[in-house]
Amino acid sequence: MATWNLDTAHTRIGFSARHMMITTVRGNFNDFEGTINFDAANPGATTVEATIKMDSISSGVADRDNHLRSADFFDVENYPTMTFKSTDVEVQGENVAKMTGELTIRDVTKPVSLEVTFLGESPNPFTQIPTVGFAATTTINREDFNLTWNQPLANGGVLVSKEIKIELDVQAVPVAQPENA
Repeated sequence: MATWNLDTAHTRIGFSARHMMITTVRGNFNDFEGTINFDAANPGATTVEATIKMDSISSGVADRDNHLRSADFFDVENYPTMTFKSTDVEVQGENVAKMTGELTIRDVTKPVSLEVTFLGESPNPFTQIPTVGFAATTTINREDFNLTWNQPLANGGVLVSKEIKIELDVQAVPVAQPENA
């Protein structure tokens, strides 16, 4: 089983939420780290751990990002990171699995399940270092993590949806193994 580090230059940790119930706002977290223990011959034994720095949120609008960093949402001063640690992988078909794990936001830990697709392995053409790729998605209820701020709308809806879609596009490189002396 090889250990792989997330390639932060080629990995996207994204999210989307309905805004005013009529449009979708998307964003990313840009500062993170993580490891994947993975062997294509035994994908059911895969494990993942990741830490995301919450102040790295970026939706393309500075005022919105600052509001998301505030105590109304992520309260990054008191809860600077979000973490994920896998607990189980259920292979569901060729290159497809359901990964269950513990997601922690604002010191609240809840189980989540991600639909994961292994996209393949290839040597990087510039470095010849093996590289693996995955795509994963899940949807969470933000209120489960005490992210409850909202604003009612005149039409009976709310400003921000409860459901948040998380989308991961992951590229990873092997952890360098120490040479025997």
